Amino acid sequence: MRPTLDYPPVWLAGFAAAAWAMAQLWPGGGGGWARPLGAGLVLTGVALTAAAAVEFRRHRTTLLPHAAPSALVTTGVYRLSRNPIYLADLLILAGLVLIWGALPALGLVPLLALVLHRRFVLPEEARLRAAFGAAFADWAARTRRWL
Repeated sequence: MRPTLDYPPVWLAGFAAAAWAMAQLWPGGGGGWARPLGAGLVLTGVALTAAAAVEFRRHRTTLLPHAAPSALVTTGVYRLSRNPIYLADLLILAGLVLIWGALPALGLVPLLALVLHRRFVLPEEARLRAAFGAAFADWAARTRRWL
């Protein structure tokens, strides 16, 4: 049984808190370019998440990562990435790091990617493969996992 708080937004919040703490301990960095770039990354991440959520709603399947899917979503942003919401989480974290001027905290982005990959991507792909077989294999063959 998984802990009740084992969801990607909780992991994102934890990594964001760590990045914010790093910004408090080691302020500065990035200069004038970092804030606008960071804001752009956060906005892109939010838009990507919204676009993915629209596709899930259109196909009437769950957004919950531990739940069994009722449809294989391959349209919209899912034509470009098998994991646009997780990609969005990484963009949001990178954007927050830049906004807060915590450049050393950029190292948290690949760590979050590793957590998302192991805790969510791999188990989700196994469920999709089991549920949709050849349709999942075809989509996976033509669509990159991240971007």
